[in-house]
Amino acid sequence: MKIWQLPSVLLLLISSVISHPHNLFEYNELSEYVDSHQEEYVQTLRDWVAVESDSSDVLKRPDCHRMMDMTAEKLRAMGGKVELVDIGVQELPNGQTVDLPKVVTAQFGSDPSKQTVCVYGHVDVQPAKLEDGWATDPYNLTDIDGNLYGRGASDNKAPVLAWIHTVEAYQALKIVCDLPVNVKFIIEGMEETGSNGLDAMIMAQRDSFLSDVDYILISDCGWLSRRPALTYGTRGNCYFFAEVEGPKQDLHSGVYGGTVIEPMTDLIGILDTLISPSGKILIPGIREAVAPLSDEEWKMYQDIEFDIESYKSKIGVSQLMYNNKVDLLAHRWRYPTVTVHGIEGAFSAPGTKTVIPAKVIAKFSIRQVPNMDPAVVKKQVTDYLNSVFAKRKSPNKLKVTMVIGAKPWLADTKHPLYEAGKIYHFFILVFNVEPDLIREGGTIPIAKTFEDVTGKSIIMLPIGGFDDGLHSQNEKMSRYNYIEGTKLFIAYLHEVAHLKKN
Repeated sequence: MKIWQLPSVLLLLISSVISHPHNLFEYNELSEYVDSHQEEYVQTLRDWVAVESDSSDVLKRPDCHRMMDMTAEKLRAMGGKVELVDIGVQELPNGQTVDLPKVVTAQFGSDPSKQTVCVYGHVDVQPAKLEDGWATDPYNLTDIDGNLYGRGASDNKAPVLAWIHTVEAYQALKIVCDLPVNVKFIIEGMEETGSNGLDAMIMAQRDSFLSDVDYILISDCGWLSRRPALTYGTRGNCYFFAEVEGPKQDLHSGVYGGTVIEPMTDLIGILDTLISPSGKILIPGIREAVAPLSDEEWKMYQDIEFDIESYKSKIGVSQLMYNNKVDLLAHRWRYPTVTVHGIEGAFSAPGTKTVIPAKVIAKFSIRQVPNMDPAVVKKQVTDYLNSVFAKRKSPNKLKVTMVIGAKPWLADTKHPLYEAGKIYHFFILVFNVEPDLIREGGTIPIAKTFEDVTGKSIIMLPIGGFDDGLHSQNEKMSRYNYIEGTKLFIAYLHEVAHLKKN
C-alpha cells in the first residue's frame, strides 16, 4: 500500500512513528528474525498438528497427554520455568474416571519493575476425520497456496506457537532488545470440551502463579474480515442433553410400528418447540434477560468492515436470517441462539435400517450473552421441556441435563489495555491497516473465570483468518497470518510495557 493512499489519520500516525524513531524500537530486527525462521515455525506447527489431541474422545486421551508434554518441553527448552499442573480426573457417563490432561504453566522473566502478562491458550482440538469431507489428512499439516491445512492449525495451536515464537525472538535478540515484559503461559488441553478442571486450578493459583499478573492475553479467536481485529467480547454456552427413553430395547418398525409411542417422535416434537423458523427463542425468560442494544453499540457495528454477500458465499447459502450488517453482527455476537447439534442413538449410518430406537439423546446448546446466567438458563430450559413433554402425555421418560455452563465475557473497551492495542501504528507497521474492534460469537470458557477470580483485565488479540474453518472441514491457518501475527504480538508486548504499572 502506497503511503499517499492511506487516510489522513493513518498518515498522521505513520508520520509520528517516523518522527519518533524510538517508537519503532527494534521492530525491524525482530521482524527479520521472524521471517528468517518461518520454515522452522511451520515445521513446529506441523509437529503439533500431527498429534490427534481430540479432548472429546476418551480413546485419544493419551494423545492429549502427549500434546501437553510436547508443549512443556518446548517451553522448557527455551529456558522457561515450567510446571505440569495436575488438575484431577474426569468422570465418564459410565462412572469410570480418566486423568485430565495436565495444564502447562511457564514463566519467562521476573523483573518486578516490568509489567507481567499471562498468555492463555489451548492445544486440544475438535474431532476430525478424512471421511468427514477433508481434502487432506487433517493431522498432516498441508501447505496449499500459502494456507496451512490441519485440525487445530488455527484453533488454537498456531496462535499459541506465535506467542511462543514472540518470546523466542526477543530472547534471540536480547543484546539489542530485551523481553519488554515478564511473560507467563497457561496452556490447557480440555478447552474444546469446556475446560474441565481449569476453573479450580485458576482459583488455586490466584495467590501464587497469578498473583503478580497485570494483564491476561488470549488469542483463541479470529478476524471478522480480511482486516485485523481486537476482540472485546464473547458469548457463553449452555450445552444440553435431552434424553427420551421408551422400550427396553430397539424394536422392528414393521412388527411394532403403530403399537408403541416412539421416543424419536417425542424427542423431535419437543425440539421443535425450542426455536421458531424465524430464529426466535421460544423458551420463556431467555429473550427477556438479554441486555438491550445501545446506541453506542449500534454505531460501532455500523463502522465494522463486513460484507454480507462474501459471508453468504463463504458459507454457501443463498439467504441469511437477516439482511443488513448491524442485525447480522448483533445476532452473531450479542444475542443468544439455540442450535440443535445432533441426536445420539438414532440410525445415521449409510443404508437403510427399519428400527425404532429405544433411547435417543438430543444435543443442543444456547449461546449465552451478558445479563444471562447459566444456572438460571439451566432451570428455564429444564422446566420448559418438562412442561412441553408433559403435554404430550407420553409414557416415555425425559431427562434433561446441562453438561456445559460457560459464561459470556465482555471487556471495557476504554481500559488502557485496549487503548494500547488501539495505538494503530503497530497494526499499520505489520498489516498496513487499522484493526476493527469486534465481538466473538463463540465461547472461550475460561475468560470470565480469569476475570472473576483474578480481577485482572483481559484482551483478546486474534490472528486467525475469517475463513479458517474453525471446527469445520479443511481448517487452516494462513502462513501470512501465522508469521505476521507473531510480529503483531512482538509489537503489542512492546506497547504493553509502556502502560502505567498498577
